[in-house]
Amino acid sequence: MSLATRSVVTAALAAAAALAGYLHPVALLVLTGLLVLVVAAGWPELAGLPFRPGSAVVVALTGVGAVSAVYYTGTGLSGLAVVLATGLLLAFVNELLRRDGRLRMVESLAGTVAGEVLALCTACWVATTALAGGSSLVVVGALALAVGAAVSAFEVPRWASSVLTAVAAAGAGAGAGWLLPGVSPEAGALLGVAVGVLVAALDALFDSLVELKKVGPSLSAAALPVAVSGAAVYIVGRVLVG
Repeated sequence: MSLATRSVVTAALAAAAALAGYLHPVALLVLTGLLVLVVAAGWPELAGLPFRPGSAVVVALTGVGAVSAVYYTGTGLSGLAVVLATGLLLAFVNELLRRDGRLRMVESLAGTVAGEVLALCTACWVATTALAGGSSLVVVGALALAVGAAVSAFEVPRWASSVLTAVAAAGAGAGAGWLLPGVSPEAGALLGVAVGVLVAALDALFDSLVELKKVGPSLSAAALPVAVSGAAVYIVGRVLVG
């Protein structure tokens, strides 16, 4: 899957997140759960892990558990420590269940835990809805991400693409912040810069991987900017909005 195609998929997923955030928290819960599953399905192959089925299951369980814990407890991110600790135990159990000689065990464990942390960030989208102006924050951040991802699909030099992505996302965030209540244009612009830089960085990180010729890892790489951006949206919301 080409960079342009992945960028379009990322933009579509971000637009879906904006719509879900606008409609209802349950819609956002369902979408984030689906994002976790997409990330988990392709992450082991994307990261080159040796025991892919087990790692995919562990990442999926951790991500879905994080999203569910944030939604049903209503206590923000405080429950994620327990989820991550459980995920770490599952990562070790995953290694114990291997019957392939446990080659590259350190890389396998580290890669599985990294996937768990990335999946965990998806829960921040749900946690953002509990903040002041939470729904508006979700919509602003997701729209900025969608615009930034769409701009990154243009075939221009890497440095120009990174700059254009950040600028476009900042502009979209500022515009959405001006239109929606609870988020100032300045906060929207800062949020846009954060997600724009994130999109550009992940594009540069994954673009040369040969694994992206396959559908599963490509979809995972396309979903990762949306999943990880939840953390940026939550942090900006806590600092600038309340």
